[in-house]
Amino acid sequence: MTKILFSPGKYIQGPGEINNVGKYAAGLGKKALILISAGGFRRNGQDILDGFETEDCTCEFEMFNGECSYNEIKRISALVEEKQCDLIIGVGGGKIFDTAKAVAYYEKTPVMICPTIASTDAPCSALSVIYTDEGVFEEYLFLPSNPNIVLLDTEIIAKSPVRLTMAGIGDALATYFEARACVESEATTCANGKATSAAYALAKLCFDTLMEESYKAKVALEAGALTPAVEKIVEANTLLSGIGFESCGLAGAHAIHNGLTVLEECHSMYHGEKVAFGTIVQLVLENVPLEELEDIIEFCICVGLPVTLEQLGVTEITEEKIRAVAKAAAAETDTLHNMPFEVTEESTYNAILAANAYGHQYLGK
Repeated sequence: MTKILFSPGKYIQGPGEINNVGKYAAGLGKKALILISAGGFRRNGQDILDGFETEDCTCEFEMFNGECSYNEIKRISALVEEKQCDLIIGVGGGKIFDTAKAVAYYEKTPVMICPTIASTDAPCSALSVIYTDEGVFEEYLFLPSNPNIVLLDTEIIAKSPVRLTMAGIGDALATYFEARACVESEATTCANGKATSAAYALAKLCFDTLMEESYKAKVALEAGALTPAVEKIVEANTLLSGIGFESCGLAGAHAIHNGLTVLEECHSMYHGEKVAFGTIVQLVLENVPLEELEDIIEFCICVGLPVTLEQLGVTEITEEKIRAVAKAAAAETDTLHNMPFEVTEESTYNAILAANAYGHQYLGK
C-alpha cells in the first residue's frame, strides 16, 4: 500500500508579497504569461509589473474569459506558444488557477499561483477542475505535479469581499470530514496513493484552526483589519486544506457540490458555499452523532455559510431537481463512492432533503 503526500514546491504568505512576484518568477523562467481577470489587472497589475522591472524575466498579461473549460485552456495554450512564454502565472481565484495549471501541464512549463482571494483550496493542488463553457462540472484533470510556487499577499486578501474568505472556510470545512471518510475506507487519494499520517494531521489541524479562528477572522475582515486570526484562516483555507484534501482524498461533500452544479440556480454561489452544504449532506449520510451535526450546522450559520437549498438559490424545490443533483453526485466516477459504505442515488436524495430540513430547523432557532 503506497502512501503519497503532495505539496507545492514553495508556499509564500505575507503582507506585500505581490511586489515579489517578479523576483520569484525570475527563478522559474525568462518570459511569463500572466493569466488575470480585468478587475484583477486594474487592482494589482501595476504592482506586479513594477516587481518585474529589476528582474531578468519579462511578462505578458492575458485576460481570463471566466470559465476553466477546455476551450479556454486551448486558447491560452495557443497564446503561450505564440508569445514564446516559458512560465505561466495565475493571479486571482480558483478557476484562473485551474486554467493556469492545466495550460502549464499541456505546454510543459513551470506554473506560479498567486491567489488574491482565499476562497478555495485550489492553489496548492496538482488538480484542475474542468467545467463546460456554461459552468457545469465536467471532470477532474489530475496533473503530474503541484505548482512550483504559491504566493499570497494577505493585504490584498484582507481587502477582498469577506464572503469570498468565508466561502474558502466552507471549502476547507469539508477537508477533515472527507479525509476521515477516505482514511476509513482506505480510498485512493487525489495523489494516487493512500493517505499519510502527516496529511491526515494537517487535515485535522485545518479543522481545528477553522473552529478556533473563523469567527474572529470574519469580524476582523468586516472591519478591514489584517490580524493573526486572518493570517491563520488564509493558511488553513489554502495550504492546510490544499494538502489535506489532495493527500487524504475527497468524498461526499465535493460530490454533492458537483451534483449541485446541474442546477442553474446554484451557479451564482461560490464553490465553498456549495461544499459547505455538501459537508452537511455527507454528515447526514454518515449518521454522525447529533452533537457533531449541530456543531457544524451552527458553525456554518455563525460564519454565514448556507445550510439550506434556498440559501443556495434553489427557491423552488422539486423532486425532479433534487433527484438530478443526487444522480450527478452519485455518478460512478465521482468521489461519493470514497465513503466507507455503499451510497446510492436514493440515499443521496434522502440525505439532501434531510440536510435541508436540518438547516431550516437550526435557522429557525
